[in-house]
Amino acid sequence: MAVKLRLTRMGRKKRPFYRIVAVDSRARRDGAYLENLGYYDPLQEPAEVKINEERIL
Repeated sequence: MAVKLRLTRMGRKKRPFYRIVAVDSRARRDGAYLENLGYYDPLQEPAEVKINEERIL
């Protein structure tokens, strides 16, 4: 099983934020994920990113 890091879209219409997740490479964008690694909020000024670096490495 190949694992990739992806952004899954969350939030409501026109107000997205994204979770940074580890998923099987064959899984859908918003499908089941193996682990939640952080989030990215592009609507904050400046954009807010929080990543659990211990889990990524």
